[in-house]
Amino acid sequence: MNERAKRLLVSGAGELGLKLAAAELGKLYAFASELKKWSRKINLTAIRGDEEIAVKHFLDSLSLLRIVGFKGHLLDIGSGGGFPAIPLKIARRELHVMSVDAVEKKILFQRHAARLLGLQGFEALHVRAEELAAHHAGCFDWVVSRAFSDIPTFVRIALPLVKEQGKIIAMKGRCGREEAEAAGPALREMGAEVSEIIEFKLPVSGDPRSLIIIKRI
Repeated sequence: MNERAKRLLVSGAGELGLKLAAAELGKLYAFASELKKWSRKINLTAIRGDEEIAVKHFLDSLSLLRIVGFKGHLLDIGSGGGFPAIPLKIARRELHVMSVDAVEKKILFQRHAARLLGLQGFEALHVRAEELAAHHAGCFDWVVSRAFSDIPTFVRIALPLVKEQGKIIAMKGRCGREEAEAAGPALREMGAEVSEIIEFKLPVSGDPRSLIIIKRI
């Protein structure tokens, strides 16, 4: 990761209210290097420049830390190249993170990255999210997704997996509030509702972001 990207990551984290330790930054830099290396061979992500990785992958993922605690169990559905799962695990060492994706090569990359970075309490599964409830019902304090699907589809899958007082968090962009409001009737039918919408601008880029927080009624 080049020096400008490193500065953007540090300053952007500060804008999010985060101070990343040197060890955490080192792991993020190493993760970026592996992501670029593997992306030359397989389609992990269309975002491959250092600055874009720092902002649109790392800072975007870390924005969840305003909601996610230091300990507990988190599930990332449709994690692709490991976002937000791996940056969250790097920043929250004691958090247990399960990352799932239906594309095997992406999960193989995540497992490789986790070994390389020495991440303990991180599990990457090649499985369809719809199959998780058979063995992981009610296991998670947070179930998150970034651009996995529309909100009702995501909540339908996530609701059996989250603990009674747990939170479902959909990471959305510019139209997050409108999508959340439109999803209201479908969510109520499932026994869920939007409890909070956090809107903010992504550091550096200024791109609009929304965190849609959903809970059981």
